[in-house]
Amino acid sequence: MKVLIAIPCLLTGGTEIQTLNLVRALVKGGHQVTTACYFEHTENMVKLYEEAGSKVVLFSKEGVRLGGVKGILFLLKNLWKIKLSFKPDVVHVQYMAPGAIPIILLKLMVQKNIVATAHTNADVYGAKAMNLLKFLQSHVLRTFTCITLRAEKNFFGSCSLFDSSICRIPAHAHYTIYNALPGYIQITDKKRENKNIITIGVVSRLEHIKGMDFVVPAFAKVYDKHKNVRLLVVGDGSLLKQMEEDANRLHLKNIIKFVGRQEQAALQSYYDKIDVLLMPSRSEGFGLTAIEGMARGCVLVASNTGGLPEVVREGYVGLLHQPESVDDLSNKICCLLENPKLLEQMRTHLQDYVQQFTFERYANLFYDLYSRLV
Repeated sequence: MKVLIAIPCLLTGGTEIQTLNLVRALVKGGHQVTTACYFEHTENMVKLYEEAGSKVVLFSKEGVRLGGVKGILFLLKNLWKIKLSFKPDVVHVQYMAPGAIPIILLKLMVQKNIVATAHTNADVYGAKAMNLLKFLQSHVLRTFTCITLRAEKNFFGSCSLFDSSICRIPAHAHYTIYNALPGYIQITDKKRENKNIITIGVVSRLEHIKGMDFVVPAFAKVYDKHKNVRLLVVGDGSLLKQMEEDANRLHLKNIIKFVGRQEQAALQSYYDKIDVLLMPSRSEGFGLTAIEGMARGCVLVASNTGGLPEVVREGYVGLLHQPESVDDLSNKICCLLENPKLLEQMRTHLQDYVQQFTFERYANLFYDLYSRLV
């Protein structure tokens, strides 16, 4: 089967990593894959896709994003060209801006079997964008997939996990297929040693949407009560300076370690240092960091927003806090520190819990989905 993966950019975000998982799954299944990137890209991400076995076609060699009529004509020209040369059986569009335009253009080209995946929750869309998405799902797309049941229900009013027992896929169906662990993270069966020092950590872009401005103030409240904690910050971003200033102002400079952005291959070793992983996001479509951390034995304290309540089962593998609340974030961390038996019990659940996010399961689900379309 020939599969064309259409994606607006190849940068370093969760969407690109998950789409890379999809490429690996398809290539492993013996399918011929071409990835079409419309606009921005990094040399490293392009290389990863090529190493995974996909041909990569860059519509804009310079990585320039075009809008308006020029952007539409640009996409029309390049999509038509790749459709004629590659002749895909399935086109899988990653639904990010400008998600709707490529889908409409492909439909006008009489492309069969157009699949789209939304990598965000519905709360990022306005009323007009939601209406357009629903129109595409019910009139244009063969199948629409979401990354959480919560997102699917918010988009379409109903939801169901796709599984191999589904024999026939009706026209314009929608399903949820959970994201998978990336190749650089393995599920550990190593038991954590009891330590006097507890490491709290974040592995994230240090940005406002990720709630990174809450991390140091919340940690300061925790440290006031528990002097055996340390904070490890893995990542870089526009809030780095503010976080460092907060650490200095709150006299925590020697208690907090900033290690900057790390290559994917190094992330596993950093997760292994963290006992309690924080995800205080303001918005989160899925929470790839959550499943990466759980795979390495980290118990989660995550914001009750987006896909996180579905990915982080409350009271079983972690705790949820009120979004944008420093007090509740610090209280939930303290709850774990003051209940070591609860913390240890949650750790024992992690290895089995993350099996639902394995690459093998993800690959098999997409094999089944595509095979029922063509």
